Amino acid sequence: MTGNHQTLALLLFSAFVAVTLGITTWVSRHRHGSAEEFYAGGRLFSPMENGFAIAGDYMSAASFLGISGLIALFGYDGMLYSVGFLVAWLVVLFLVAELVRNCGRFTLADVVAARMSERPVRIAAGTSSVTVSVLYLVAQMVGAGSLVALLLGGTSEAAQSWTVIGVGALMVIYVSLGGMRATTWIQIVKAVLLLGGTVALTALVLVRFHGDFDQLLLTAAERSGHGRSFLAPGLKYGGDWTARLDFISLGLALVLGTAGLPHILSRFYTVPTARAARRSVVWSIGLIGGFYLMTIVLGFGAAAIVGPEAVRGSNAAGNTAVPLLALDLGGGADSTGGTVLFAIVAAVAFATILAVVAGITLASSASVAHDLYASLRRGRARRRSEVAVARTAAVGIGVVAIALGLLARDLNVAFLVGLAFAVAASANLPVLLYSLFWRGFTTRGAVWSVYGGLVPALALVLLSPVVSGSPESLFPGLDFQYFPLQNPGLVSIPLGFVAGWLGTITSAEVADEARHAETEVRSLTGAGAV
Repeated sequence: MTGNHQTLALLLFSAFVAVTLGITTWVSRHRHGSAEEFYAGGRLFSPMENGFAIAGDYMSAASFLGISGLIALFGYDGMLYSVGFLVAWLVVLFLVAELVRNCGRFTLADVVAARMSERPVRIAAGTSSVTVSVLYLVAQMVGAGSLVALLLGGTSEAAQSWTVIGVGALMVIYVSLGGMRATTWIQIVKAVLLLGGTVALTALVLVRFHGDFDQLLLTAAERSGHGRSFLAPGLKYGGDWTARLDFISLGLALVLGTAGLPHILSRFYTVPTARAARRSVVWSIGLIGGFYLMTIVLGFGAAAIVGPEAVRGSNAAGNTAVPLLALDLGGGADSTGGTVLFAIVAAVAFATILAVVAGITLASSASVAHDLYASLRRGRARRRSEVAVARTAAVGIGVVAIALGLLARDLNVAFLVGLAFAVAASANLPVLLYSLFWRGFTTRGAVWSVYGGLVPALALVLLSPVVSGSPESLFPGLDFQYFPLQNPGLVSIPLGFVAGWLGTITSAEVADEARHAETEVRSLTGAGAV
């Protein structure tokens, strides 16, 4: 990239950082220091504001950079991510949004602990939430590293490393100073910027092909080198049965994982009522649906205009397809239009990464303080120091995410998010659904359900081609690959449900009918909700 690209993109990015740090500073001066203020922003956001914030949380670097890159490289098979992420919101809307808002207070563990022995359930759910959040954070860090490498005109490992460290430092500042209120406003600003940039790029792609989407697809297929098979299933997940099972496993993880993501569930607590939570999801579905439809146009546009070989040459995982597309649409590398459009897209992508990591870090630090720390300390002393623990936890989580982000920098960000979704669907969703809908569910069932999904999911990832046994692995020189699928969801999600059922039927504990009845009434009516 030329010096103009670098300078303009860095100026725009610096402007976003300055604005968001200003928001954070302003909020930190007006905070009250209470747990409700830090975790839930005082529950003062309207459905529309929260809908934009949810969309901002959900439309991550994986969506903007990773999905478009996968479509550019693999055509039809790359669209699975767009479809899966979008369909997942129907599960959230119909099964969890309103019920979680009524039953919980700040975290996933609140919903489960409402009718169980609190300490073991909070420890299990807190551990799971932190694990999912860290996996999701790694994807955002990898996206940041890929973007800065392109921006600086090379693949400098030092540049990528410093970018990951810088993003990690900023996210710790956002969370520790501003809490949920600052994070929410950062998400809203980012969602508006991202949707605006995506609409502009989509319009330019369609104008290039005179509004003829068929011509766009045919050109993409021709440039791909695969012909019409680029537009048919099977390019990435076809062929042998292993690839087909991986396709099913990924689909399950994407559709079921959203309802178990801690940073998405925590968003339902920032509005005053369950009805507002439901309306927030309706707003977010409209915004997210439009966005994912546009990523399909951008992905095929990158294949047709830039070409898969150029995309792969810039970044083997395809993470730089959209910036390269913007450069071409603006008039090329040496044009003013190309420089401006590339800089805008790069700045929006940076903004996307920063905003999402802030939301995830807040959710995971809340789990550490409100669930894990709260299980070890009791009483008013614990309440007074809980927010301080959350701020300290944000620093520790940031360090872990930076380290893993440096390790996984050559993997596709959408693929990494698929792993996080698989763990969320395996460990968090079963215990959430059982707690809400199964009258006889017990504490042992809850604990077994979490660990019965979490441990197999992590173990299967470690034993999969993602970590070793292939040139694209994290450790290509080692081979301890015993599980053939890249995504563990097909095996680990059922195991989470089975473990919860088995733990309940083998438990000597008798389910508390009164507490279940209270939870059921609260979840359905909102009576007694915080």
